[in-house]
Parts: sequence; C-alpha cells; structure tokens
Amino acid sequence: MSEQRIGYLGPKGTFTKMAVDALFEEGMFVGYENIPACLDAVESGEISTAVVPIENAIEGSVHLTIDYFVHQVNQSIIAELTVPIKQHLLVHSNHHEEEIKKVYSHSHAIAQCHQYLHNHFPNADLEYTNSTGKAAEIVASEGPGVAAIANHLAAEQNGLKFIDTDIHDYDNNHTRFAVIQKVPTTLKVKDHPITKHKTTVMVTLPKDYVGALHQVLAAFAWRKMNLSKIESRPLKTGLGNYFFLIDVDQPYDQVLFPGVQAELEALGCQLKVLGTYPSYQVDVPSPVQKA
Repeated sequence: MSEQRIGYLGPKGTFTKMAVDALFEEGMFVGYENIPACLDAVESGEISTAVVPIENAIEGSVHLTIDYFVHQVNQSIIAELTVPIKQHLLVHSNHHEEEIKKVYSHSHAIAQCHQYLHNHFPNADLEYTNSTGKAAEIVASEGPGVAAIANHLAAEQNGLKFIDTDIHDYDNNHTRFAVIQKVPTTLKVKDHPITKHKTTVMVTLPKDYVGALHQVLAAFAWRKMNLSKIESRPLKTGLGNYFFLIDVDQPYDQVLFPGVQAELEALGCQLKVLGTYPSYQVDVPSPVQKA
C-alpha cells in the first residue's frame, strides 16, 4: 500500500499538526498556509487526506472550514479527533523585560484568551495570523517586544520561551479536527479507542414552509436518533437562505437514514450525507516551563 499523504493547517507547530501526530502512525505530512489550500490539495489529488479544525469548545465552529467544505469542494468527513487545547504566551529567546506591544495568533486563539489579554496586555495590538504556528514563526523572526499565543510544539520548533502558560480563559478548551478525503479509504491510524460513531448531514429547507425545521427534527426524533449538534449557515444565495448541519450520534445505516431522507424529501427538503465516521479523543501532553 502506498504511503499516506496527509495535509494539515501549517506550518509546523500548529495544533492541527499536534492532532496529526496524535492520530497517525506514519505518512508523509504536508503543511499548508491556510484551510482552503489544504482542502484544495485534496480536491486536486496532491494529497489523499486533510486534517483541519472544525469546532472549538470556547469559540464554536470554524466557519471557514465548514463553508469551504460545503461550497467549494466535493469531499467527505471520514474521521474526527478531539484534542485538548492549551494556549501559552511565547516570546523570542532574547526577550527579557521589554514591553509587549503586539500579540500575534490565529483569531480563534486570541478569542480563547480574550480576558487574559484584556487583564494583562490591554494596550497591546492584536494581530491575526493564519495559524498559531505562523504566529510563532513571526515572533521568532521579529525578536523581542512581541509575543505569540501558541502551543509548546510551536515554542520548540521556533526556539521561543514561555512568559505564561495555560492562558485560555476557560479550562475545558478542546478542538475537534475533521479528517477529510475526496474518495474515502481506510486510514492507518494509531490504536486509539473510538468514543462514538457519527454521521454528519446537510439539510436545506424549502422557502416559506411554516414549521419545516420542526418537522425535520421530528423525522430524527421519532426514530430515536440522537442529534449532538445542529447549526445553521448561509447558503450564500440571498438573505434568509440557510442550510443546516446536523451531527447524528450513530453510523449511517440502510434503514433509518434512508427513511429520514425520504420523509424530508416529501416535505420539499434536501438531505446530503457529508460523512459517516469514527470519533476519537486523545490527550496530548504539554510539557512546558515558564521562562
């Protein structure tokens, strides 16, 4: 069997790379500058698999991932991995007592640490980057006086030191990462226990149909199919037009799901299966020391 080619939101030192390292035993790993570039690489066949963040426990869904996955590519979710997220404040190795005038990080990471930044660095400029790993790279190149919010792996990769650790505002900080392929295949992954099997579907409703969403949910409810998440996103066809992403806590079968689809189509709705997959949860060690 040929080597797995796995793309992730790079560069090295991102939480996505930590998720990749935690899940996969082997493969050729390729970092991409942003989420669209990673999914485009799957679409073109440059890589077989992409790993991208899809939801954070504090900040919610990663809308860029969801919207690009739904609107721009034709791919499937084949697995998901949930990992703990520990945000640290990192500075250049030559930083001593300089005032921190700017903090770099991904928008989600900055939002996860909003109260900390408000209390400790109220006058610092906040600069968004494509990833936490990229923020660490910038701080390594700029020198003292700036900081990055990132993880211990980014510190190791870029020779940075810690000013403070675990600076996220809430302890229960986890991120779900979606493993995505164009043509679903069997993954070679480490021996992690599967916490559950899930199926993600996309549902669009007919216009001007009173009670349509209620009847959609009822189609799952009377079949005793548990929904762990439902979220609306714009269809991008005009104001007031939405689709719904629904996570069902069971694998796709040939009885219940076709029954739901037939019932919804009778209501004028459309249902598309975006993936049926195992869900993993792992602990990622974070050995850190304050400077």
